[in-house]
Amino acid sequence: MQIVCCHCHTTNRLPEARLAEGPACGACHRPLLPATPVPLSDADFANFIARTELPVLVDFWAPWCGPCRTMAPMFEEAARQLQGKVILAKLDTEASPATAARYGIRSIPTLALFRAGQEVAREAGARPAAEILRWVSRFL
Repeated sequence: MQIVCCHCHTTNRLPEARLAEGPACGACHRPLLPATPVPLSDADFANFIARTELPVLVDFWAPWCGPCRTMAPMFEEAARQLQGKVILAKLDTEASPATAARYGIRSIPTLALFRAGQEVAREAGARPAAEILRWVSRFL
């Protein structure tokens, strides 16, 4: 399985059986599967999504958005619970407008699930952690 490091953006090969072992990046030695959401930007979004074989759940958000700020701790809780199964990432639509436009993000927060570079599901609106987990599990 290939996983792009969220810190140095190196692509790492990892046997699927080692996902639960807390693997580290071969280049920077930082965790490959963090228990917190990974920040993405216009510069690294496409590469990260396309080259990571583990599903990636992206929260499209903005700092001025009240529902986004309300959902942030719940998204972090979901990241802890999904560690090793799904990588959770956040994209600030204000700081990265090109990616938000490319994916037609019209309302925030919007959750989008990607597999092998392709969007497989989308849901708009703030969600509690349990609902995020339930929604993602439908696509795993």
